[in-house]
Amino acid sequence: MNGILAVEKPSGVSSSKVVLQIQSIFDGSDVFASDLAEMKQKVHDQLTLGTRWLEAKIANRVRRTKIKMGHGGTLDPLASGVLIIGVGSGTKQLSYYLGECTKTYETRAVLGQSTTTGDLEGEVVTQTDVAGVTLGRLQQAAAKFVGTIRQTPPVYSALKVNGKPLYEYAREGIPVPKAIEPRAVKVHLFVVHDDFGPHDKYGYLACPATADLMGKAVFNNPTLDDHELCYSAEFMARADVDDADKATNIRPQLVDPSHEPSGRPPVFHATASVGSGTYIRSLVSDLGRAVGLLAFMAELVRCKQANWELGKNVFQLSDFTERDQRVWGPVLKRVLDKGDSVVLADEFAAVEAAV
Repeated sequence: MNGILAVEKPSGVSSSKVVLQIQSIFDGSDVFASDLAEMKQKVHDQLTLGTRWLEAKIANRVRRTKIKMGHGGTLDPLASGVLIIGVGSGTKQLSYYLGECTKTYETRAVLGQSTTTGDLEGEVVTQTDVAGVTLGRLQQAAAKFVGTIRQTPPVYSALKVNGKPLYEYAREGIPVPKAIEPRAVKVHLFVVHDDFGPHDKYGYLACPATADLMGKAVFNNPTLDDHELCYSAEFMARADVDDADKATNIRPQLVDPSHEPSGRPPVFHATASVGSGTYIRSLVSDLGRAVGLLAFMAELVRCKQANWELGKNVFQLSDFTERDQRVWGPVLKRVLDKGDSVVLADEFAAVEAAV
């Protein structure tokens, strides 16, 4: 069987681990038994005719043959949501999901602090007073980013410089050998929802014991606070907008880093639909800066990628770990054959009624 499916990745695990888990399930199932046997025979024949390997070495290589799989865009371990997976020849379709399609995210972000990583897993770098921030200001500022923007990738990202991921430079205490250049990315939609305010789940992060330690984990590399703030080209070209509203030289008023903030910080909830290469952490940080504050991402869910959407055609891991393969097998085959048009709830109901 070959094709594309989508799985909901849970928070707390890597994308590659999810792929490996599903690959292990498929390899051990009756559903893929004939496909795997055919693959192993092909490997055996190729090695027998094309190499001088001993039979024991060939047998070991054949035994390690697995169903070919890959994913169409990494989600950070913190994030959850749609993970596109290619199976067999379906892996050839992954380039579209990696480079061309639109992705929709929901995020919650904490105002008043910035961190080394741009999310709640980093160390606090700086703090600002949150007095005066309103939902209206956030919503107006979010509209300034819709269109084509120049976005600087965060230093804690997998983007490579001289063949090495940026996050490795940061973790090893080595400055990135050249400036991280901003890139043109597309923001199709960026809206802040009305449920703005303190959130039971999120509070201020603990600050380092001394001000001298503030943000030391960035290891001589820039944070999301350091790059130039950029609004979209479309917004900046609008003749009906005052120059004052287009100003990007906004400097948040920092507070004493040794001050421990009290109470719960304001949290905003936003939805963003973006093109390839857009970092939601950077978008969140820039929105905070646009209203004179700091912000870090606390939660991220990829709700949709291309036409694969949570609650419609995206599998749960439990579909493969808890359902009988006589149920998930036919449903998976239909998805691999028909693609994103399949509504999973309907398919599972039909198969379960027939089993």
